Amino acid sequence: MAEKRITIKDIAKELGVTASTVSRALAGNTRISLSTRNRVTEAADAMGYEPNIIASSLRKGKSDLIGMIVPGINRSYFSKVISGVEEILNPAGLNLIISQTHENYENEKRAVQALLRNRVGGIIISLSVQTKDFDHLKDIVKQDVPMIQFDRICKDIEGTKVVNDNYMGAYLAVKHLLKNGYQRITHFSGSLRLNVYLERLEGYKSALEEAGIEYDEKLVFENSITRETGSTNISNAIKKLGADALFSSSDYSALGALDKLKELNITVPEDFGVVGFSNEPFAELMYPTLSSVEQNPHEMGNRIAQSVIKAIKGEKSIENVNIPVRLIVRESSSVKVELNI
Repeated sequence: MAEKRITIKDIAKELGVTASTVSRALAGNTRISLSTRNRVTEAADAMGYEPNIIASSLRKGKSDLIGMIVPGINRSYFSKVISGVEEILNPAGLNLIISQTHENYENEKRAVQALLRNRVGGIIISLSVQTKDFDHLKDIVKQDVPMIQFDRICKDIEGTKVVNDNYMGAYLAVKHLLKNGYQRITHFSGSLRLNVYLERLEGYKSALEEAGIEYDEKLVFENSITRETGSTNISNAIKKLGADALFSSSDYSALGALDKLKELNITVPEDFGVVGFSNEPFAELMYPTLSSVEQNPHEMGNRIAQSVIKAIKGEKSIENVNIPVRLIVRESSSVKVELNI
């Protein structure tokens, strides 16, 4: 049988005072004498009283719960961001509720509505690939709930944004491929409605332009971030467009490309170079090992949590945080592996 939870009424009965007196004393109300406050605190400790945080938060109109909406926790990147957030929030007395959209806009909208109904203290969100309409984000702003957008964001919505340096990551990746002698570089992208993929495309373009290579939009395959699309599109890029290297916005589509390259008996990196993005755990376990852009997700999580705490404290400053990235060079893009950039 579960042990009975000690309530304010139990303490009041033990001390022979009213429940409202106990409540005020535990809140540190100076209208209650110091001796009574001390008696109440000692009795609460002795009886094993634990405050009902949810009830207290609802009375204050605030909550110590923070909602976090992500495309999926099965991806290493998002799980590491979540870990970085909890590392800072939990010691501060804030708790995280996580919702997954599974890359579905309707799921994302419902998650926002549920969190607002439950009056969470703040919302952290990374948009789904399907998200085109942003009224649900405007609702968060209208209700004056602190919102931190991260990774995939809408730039036009007010509030703090924490993002990776996607442009620089792509620029470094393509510059590295060019340095290793590849010239006809195809690019696998996600939805170009989302900032992350648009910024990576811009980095790709800049590296080509700097090398005097004309940008060819036919070499860019949008919505190609899965293993399956990677496998299909690499065949088209090679057979129809003469590609000799790939910069992918996703390690998963890079993995699919490497699968197909083996089927086609194309040697990596001697005949074809591949660089991915995210530095998923499998990148260093496969053969050949996969060069990839490291996004520092744990640091991103820490910075997100710090911004949440500032907002909870009432600090209204809006931040735009850019997390640095680095290129991890492995076997898939360099015959002689270089030092990491």
